[in-house]
Amino acid sequence: MTANVEIRVHSNQVEKALKIFKRKLARDGVLKDIKRLRYFEKPSVRKKRKMKEAKKRRDKLDRLLAR
Repeated sequence: MTANVEIRVHSNQVEKALKIFKRKLARDGVLKDIKRLRYFEKPSVRKKRKMKEAKKRRDKLDRLLAR
């Protein structure tokens, strides 16, 4: 996975730029992936997680199409 994120700092507002950067990383799911990859994940746990994520995506799509 590659995340191309570019944040421009204006008028030495580093804190604001850092906040925007963290928000973009969180929105793209990069932080969640880093936390997940921190430890070994057993194949059975990985399969369950992927199934749960797929169900979440399907349910979201169903909700959007039901409108």
